[in-house]
Amino acid sequence: MTALGSGSANPGHFQCDTPLTLESGEILEYPTIAYRSWGTLSAERDNAILICHALTGSDDVDHWWPGLIGAGRALDPARDYILCTNVLGSCYGTIGPASINPRTGRRYGSRFPAITVGDMVELEHHLVDAMGIKRLTLVIGGSLGGMQALEWGVRARHRIGALMAIATTDRQSAWAIAFSEAQRMAILADPRWQGGDFPPSDPPLEGLRAARTIAMLSYRHWGELSERFGRRQRQGNFEIINWLAHHGKSLAHRFDAGSYITLTRAMDTHDLERSRIRVPALQNLADFPPTLVIGITSDLLYPPEEQIRLASKIPGAELAWLDSPHGHDAFLIEIDQLDVLLRTYRAKFGDRQLSSATTGNATCHP
Repeated sequence: MTALGSGSANPGHFQCDTPLTLESGEILEYPTIAYRSWGTLSAERDNAILICHALTGSDDVDHWWPGLIGAGRALDPARDYILCTNVLGSCYGTIGPASINPRTGRRYGSRFPAITVGDMVELEHHLVDAMGIKRLTLVIGGSLGGMQALEWGVRARHRIGALMAIATTDRQSAWAIAFSEAQRMAILADPRWQGGDFPPSDPPLEGLRAARTIAMLSYRHWGELSERFGRRQRQGNFEIINWLAHHGKSLAHRFDAGSYITLTRAMDTHDLERSRIRVPALQNLADFPPTLVIGITSDLLYPPEEQIRLASKIPGAELAWLDSPHGHDAFLIEIDQLDVLLRTYRAKFGDRQLSSATTGNATCHP
């Protein structure tokens, strides 16, 4: 096992001592997971908070959720041990398609196996065990991060104080799958894709740019874009087109196309009621952790009716709203609203003590 971090905000890495068997039956050899942490783990090892990031996010949660972490904030390192991992399949230090396959000495590329949200959580679970964390006070995430938070509730409900699932769903809809497939088609149509085995020096930038522009249309709301850009032009081009081009270029130069394909396909398979080996389905979870479902009033990707359905399926779940014109991305924008909701829910449920918390050992198991 590689060394675990000291609890600072510096990056840390954990490598499993044994292979990790995925839900598909495929095996990843000694996977590595990257993470960052803030604060100090208590002597009882029960003050940890796990933050799960969205599709193209990273463990740098202080960058994409500024204002939630800090002295006197909802997540306070003086009180909390705050942990954020880079998700399985991504490209910021955790094993993914851009990683080196120890069997071949080359990048996984097209040979990286299909994964699920459950597989992401399984790897996170081993990190939590390796750190000796007995109890997670709170698991919180938005979008793909919200799917992970819910999966944590399925797999480890007895060691979690509370969940906060933001702008997410109990199962990926046909609408969301269609948006993701359109993005993947853009990447696969780029000649530089080369079946997923492109050299790192010549990635499919155009396909990834196009994928991001498609995604941005699902992340925002038509009303916001109409008011913000209208039909205004600059230097002979519509401002909305310049805005899309900016976001496409920005992502293409910081993210891996193989990870984009892998993670969106994993999101397609998300369904809390699906069958799992040794893990009960959602409909059987009478003791699901206290859960706050947070919807966004203008979300086009995971619309309000999905948040209502999700909350209705989890016994005792509460439902709250971010009132925002910004669409799905509001969970990254409306920090003040989110801070209030988080403080309120933590005061009610998030810091309760659990009596039957247990911890496993520090290695991954087949």
